Amino acid sequence: MEYGIFGLIILVLDIYAIYQVLTSGASTLAKLIWTLVIIILPVLGFIAWLIAGPRGGKARI
Repeated sequence: MEYGIFGLIILVLDIYAIYQVLTSGASTLAKLIWTLVIIILPVLGFIAWLIAGPRGGKARI
């Protein structure tokens, strides 16, 4: 039970990230790749998505 809260937080963040990926304006292939990365590597995938994930219509600097 030590990691229960931490695991729940990671689950919620991953579900949020997957939702954001699937509703973004990225290509289908990019959506598929990001979703798989987030599912296979929950913590690292979420961090990678935060840093370099699809941003929809926003301009990248």
